[in-house]
Amino acid sequence: MLRVVFSDELVRKLDFAPCEEGLFASLSDDAVFGAVAIDPISGTISFPGGIDFDPDVLHGDAPAASPEQQPVLVRQYRLQHTA
Repeated sequence: MLRVVFSDELVRKLDFAPCEEGLFASLSDDAVFGAVAIDPISGTISFPGGIDFDPDVLHGDAPAASPEQQPVLVRQYRLQHTA
């Protein structure tokens, strides 16, 4: 699972277990999954081996092109600012 915080303060906890087959099979390796980073050009999360996810899919604005590219939403909320 990964907690993703977007610039609009939306926070989504996503389960990537369904993505660990086919093209994204290497995500089942804890070392690969743990090496997640923000790609400085695309601004989306990326993993070693050139694996990345459409930011619109991660944000929940569009469905993935195929089911194996669709992480499962576990929790979603907006950041609350306190004074």
